Amino acid sequence: MSRPIILGIVGDSAAGKTTLTRGIAQVLGPENVTLICTDDYHRYDRQQRAEIGITALHPDCNHLDIMQQHLSLLRTGQPILKPVYSHKTGTFEPPQYIKPSKFVIIEGLLGYSTRAARDSYDVKVYLAPPEPLRAKWKVKRDTQKRGYTPEQVMAELEKREPDSDMYIRPQRQWSDIVVSFYPPNEAEDESNGHLNVRLVLRPSIPHPDFTEIINSTSDNDQSAIRLGLDRDMSKPVDVLEVDGHATLEQVNKLEHIMCSDMPYLRNICDRESNPELGKIAGTTGETLQSYPLALTQLIITYHMLKATQIYQ
Repeated sequence: MSRPIILGIVGDSAAGKTTLTRGIAQVLGPENVTLICTDDYHRYDRQQRAEIGITALHPDCNHLDIMQQHLSLLRTGQPILKPVYSHKTGTFEPPQYIKPSKFVIIEGLLGYSTRAARDSYDVKVYLAPPEPLRAKWKVKRDTQKRGYTPEQVMAELEKREPDSDMYIRPQRQWSDIVVSFYPPNEAEDESNGHLNVRLVLRPSIPHPDFTEIINSTSDNDQSAIRLGLDRDMSKPVDVLEVDGHATLEQVNKLEHIMCSDMPYLRNICDRESNPELGKIAGTTGETLQSYPLALTQLIITYHMLKATQIYQ
């Protein structure tokens, strides 16, 4: 009996989870994807959190037992009655009946916080942008979409830092892929469309054989796309880096490696069929194209489709 393929995307507030998820869901087909945010499992609303003096990042502020129970049900293809938390109002809304699609994407703060939850995912991704960049993203999002002032956002970041350090960042160790977008040469004013990406590829799942790029790329290509060995949290990993100035031709070489590994991926690598790949909003609201983001979305999609060969 087939079951849904479940992807986890975990990271701190405003780490880029929704942007990454949007492109993946578009490639897989919105009709094939069920999206769930673990913020819906908050135990307290915004006013209650303020009164108690607890942040949304603390495990005690979330119904982690219900979350992991729902993950287990979704993994076996069963429906759930999911709670709903509104970031706009800071309150809870009526629960939703959710029947899992072929693919389920779970994004949020504490998705890997329990063993039972971790066992429910086929692919686990952790987002780890530099803290100054995440702070910029959070100020932009919360002032434009959630009605906060910049001063309020920065105060909240400072208040949350102990819980971020204790409960959010340690989840990095459980991921199969760590995604870190960062400005080139520490240029903090660089637009999102030109950010570099550093992908830590753990051996917990089999990744595409990107070693081919070492032999097939020119010196100019290698300056924009690099593959190497490193250690992450004391464990050996492969690291793939793609600079924001990489050209479409250079990125296409990596995409070709994935597509040749799985022939039915070729339609996914067709950019005309997937115009949302790598799209990101600029600082003034314009739409930018990021090849590092597009490649990251394709690599994660590759792993989800690879899982369908094993489990479906």
